[in-house]
Amino acid sequence: MAGKDPFDWSEWMQALGRQGRRLREFLGLSQEELARMAGVSQGAVSRLEAGRGLATPLLVILKINLALTHRLRTVDPSLLNDDLRRALDIEQRLSPPIEGIGFHALPITKDPDLEELVRLYRQMPERQRETFLSVVRATARALGGTATGGEDT
Repeated sequence: MAGKDPFDWSEWMQALGRQGRRLREFLGLSQEELARMAGVSQGAVSRLEAGRGLATPLLVILKINLALTHRLRTVDPSLLNDDLRRALDIEQRLSPPIEGIGFHALPITKDPDLEELVRLYRQMPERQRETFLSVVRATARALGGTATGGEDT
C-alpha cells in the first residue's frame, strides 16, 4: 500500500515531548535525574522532550514513561487533574504486576533500600533534610562507612 501516512508522527512526538517535559518539571526532576531513574541517557530524555524522538527505540520511551509514572504515583492524588487520575488508574489496570513481573513491579534503583532512603528524604520538609542527612552520615560512620560532612550532599 503506497501513499502518505495521514497521521503526523512528528507532531505527535512533539506533543509527547512537551507533555513529558511538563510532567518532569512538575515532579521537580532534572533531565539527568529522570534519565538515571529510567536507566537511559540524559540525551535520550532531551531528544524525546524536544520532539526529536522519531527514531527513539520504544523501550527507551517506555522506560522514561515508567519512571515518570512511578514518581507521579508519589504525588498526592488530590493535586492531580481528574483525567490524569483516571489515566493512571487505567494504566494500572493495563499493566498490573504478575508474579513480580510487570511495569509496577520494577524497582527504580538496583537497591530497594536506596530507593526507600531517597523517598524518605524527599518526604521530609526541606528545613529538616540536613538533619536527616546528618543522622544518616553519623549512622554510616558508626557502622564503619565513610560518610563525611557536606561532601556527599
